[in-house]
Amino acid sequence: MKKLILVTSPPASGKTYIAKKLAEALRHVVYLDKDTLIKLSKQIFVVAGEEYNRSSDFFNENIRDYEYETIVELAMEALNYDDIVLINAPFTKEIRDLNYIKNLKAILKENNASLVVIWVETSIDVTQQRMIERNSDRDTWKLAHWNEYIAGTNFDIPIALDDPSIKDDLLIFKNSSNEEFTDSLIKTIDILEESSGRK
Repeated sequence: MKKLILVTSPPASGKTYIAKKLAEALRHVVYLDKDTLIKLSKQIFVVAGEEYNRSSDFFNENIRDYEYETIVELAMEALNYDDIVLINAPFTKEIRDLNYIKNLKAILKENNASLVVIWVETSIDVTQQRMIERNSDRDTWKLAHWNEYIAGTNFDIPIALDDPSIKDDLLIFKNSSNEEFTDSLIKTIDILEESSGRK
């Protein structure tokens, strides 16, 4: 069965590095990163005469959901041609919306594919440090308003997605240290290869 894998978590948890390492290790994978759409989104801010702020009401009302719709549509197209599509994106709202997940699973089932959510679990302190180190303009507001950002961000594992009868519907990838990363990478690849019938 084909798979749509969402590598998800709050920003600066290590999603991109992990998603790329998983894509390198698995076979027949299309890798998609929602950040690729940022160039287009920045232009919307420019045309609208708005300050570039991906935490603003303007972004949430006019850009955010369209980025997600676009990346998922690209993934669905890619699944017609390969076995696994891996999306690197926070999916902050979507993975806690059980109706969204149910609808996504139904669409995937029609295409003989299943959904895998990989939640990257990273301590808040490590996340802040990584955000400082990556020095990206998408984090400017978050770092300047850290307490407000943390208060509005859910770092809890989305356990409502876990069906005990399905081994790979929700996988937790611990990533607060190098040791955790190495251990989680091995375990995650093993589970994904086993459930794809490649072991």
